[in-house]
Amino acid sequence: MNTSEYESNPILDKLPRHLRQYIKPQNYEDYTPINQAVWRYVMRKNVDYLSKVAHKSYLEGLRKTGISIDHIPNMYGMNRILKDLGWAAVAVDGFIPPAAFMEFQAYNVLVIASDIRQLENIAYTPAPDIIHEGAGHAPIIANPEYAAYLRRFGEIGCKAISSAKDFELYEAVRHLSIIKEAKGTPLDEIEQAEKHIAFLQDNMGEPSEMALIRNLHWWTVEYGLIGSLEDPKIYGAGLLSSIGESQWCMTDNVKKLPYSIEAAKTSFDITKKQPQLFVTPDFAFLSQVLEDFANTMALRKGGLTGLQKLINSKELGTIELSTGLQVSGNFKSLLAHDGKPIYFQTEGKSALAYREKELVGQDINRHETGFGSPIGRLKGINIPIEDMSPRDLKAYKIYEGEVISLDFIGGINVTGKIVTGTRNLKGRIILITFENCRVTHNGLTLFESDEELYNMAIGEEIVSAYHGPADLYSFDLLDLSLSSGNYNNSNDTYSELESYYKLIRDFREGNNTIISRTKVFEVIQEKYPKDWLLPIEIYELAVLSNEKTLAKNIKLHLETIKLDQPNLGQLIDDGLELATVKSLA
Repeated sequence: MNTSEYESNPILDKLPRHLRQYIKPQNYEDYTPINQAVWRYVMRKNVDYLSKVAHKSYLEGLRKTGISIDHIPNMYGMNRILKDLGWAAVAVDGFIPPAAFMEFQAYNVLVIASDIRQLENIAYTPAPDIIHEGAGHAPIIANPEYAAYLRRFGEIGCKAISSAKDFELYEAVRHLSIIKEAKGTPLDEIEQAEKHIAFLQDNMGEPSEMALIRNLHWWTVEYGLIGSLEDPKIYGAGLLSSIGESQWCMTDNVKKLPYSIEAAKTSFDITKKQPQLFVTPDFAFLSQVLEDFANTMALRKGGLTGLQKLINSKELGTIELSTGLQVSGNFKSLLAHDGKPIYFQTEGKSALAYREKELVGQDINRHETGFGSPIGRLKGINIPIEDMSPRDLKAYKIYEGEVISLDFIGGINVTGKIVTGTRNLKGRIILITFENCRVTHNGLTLFESDEELYNMAIGEEIVSAYHGPADLYSFDLLDLSLSSGNYNNSNDTYSELESYYKLIRDFREGNNTIISRTKVFEVIQEKYPKDWLLPIEIYELAVLSNEKTLAKNIKLHLETIKLDQPNLGQLIDDGLELATVKSLA
């Protein structure tokens, strides 16, 4: 992506190219007056309520991050303030893949969906929007301990191995978020999308690492509570940005459980209110649980199970051998003996690296059709190849120019003429190159070539297996299937209703003080009898200026709306209460 489309800074400059592809311009001028009114209502309501039930870092964070109650935040302004916290923010288009989302966090970059929910979904939306991201996530990162947890979560989470079903569920949730916020989507289409998600969630099979760590993310970063079970406080962004759930979660209808690694096994439904929430005693405990979970991942355990996870994922992944050699590609198959892998095979473009840096001459052009190698010990030799000194290697004829036949435990044989070897910085052999090579397993040929050189990986065991490449620059990671999920309409031309929202906004901000609020209300009452938010805004101004007749008429009109649309009752009552409280203040 061309960085001229967004304002960069030293933190964003460090982002790899494959993450920059998700960044889009915020286009602040596209926010309509109704969008601004939605932001203002939610923020006024949230700040008023959350000041009593949110963790103290929330209000402190609002001040530190410069997030305004009255205006949708400008990403550039946020970045100027976030840099003092060591963070940055970027605008993206709705949902992005979970691994990419977490990788942004690893770079101390907050991902913010720049769209904003429709008025119809003001209390809650499954779609990521700037209220959720900007008003939910951003303030809490002002807490250093939580910010460290978020970054560490990103580092570990982006290495979690997914399954094909994870991607299918991600696509389904993204689709629902788009159509639910798109104006005019038929209700039956939304219901069908929700049923499809429910079906997928009920048929996921054994949860992948990504599914499990997403559960931890949900029950902490999105829907976390902190403190005691008897008197918890809110810190999760999903709760901080949802008028409805921030109140619902504090009732006895929602079971409060002590946070532990068991939360990873508790799935969630993004389309429904949560029946239970987890309470962490403090932010430091989040990191403790995260490290406990990381200890269960193939990232740290490797082995046969880790390699099998990569094969099942059908995605680009990496194994690291005990020598430090890293093999990246799409893992296709393996051979095992006594519960240990003895041979692995990738398909398609593959690359070899050491310490996350690609080895010279071992790129995707060299291994365009895949890479396979035995691993483990040689038969009848107590010392593994990786631990052999140069004298040991020569004694066993593993030496330049020698034609040798190597028998590995498990039935793998490699026969060929040794051309050279590659060592790591500690002097250990990590790669041996053969010509005229043949690789077999119990007599079955796995590889054979006269002219093509064969590179045999050296390593007694797989110590790590994880999602993604070892060297980010080895592969083209750009997603050519990216499509816009933007659900907001451009405001190049305001509708009449939008124009009245703008008049009232301009009056409140002192840009146009000669308009008649009574006339605006009368027009709204006649032409847009179902609209409730603009009457709330006019009511607030009427109360502040002691226009009792106008305030009374608006209240009567809003009572009529409540009778016709009972689902708006709480929203309207809260808006009237906020206006009254502000006038008393």
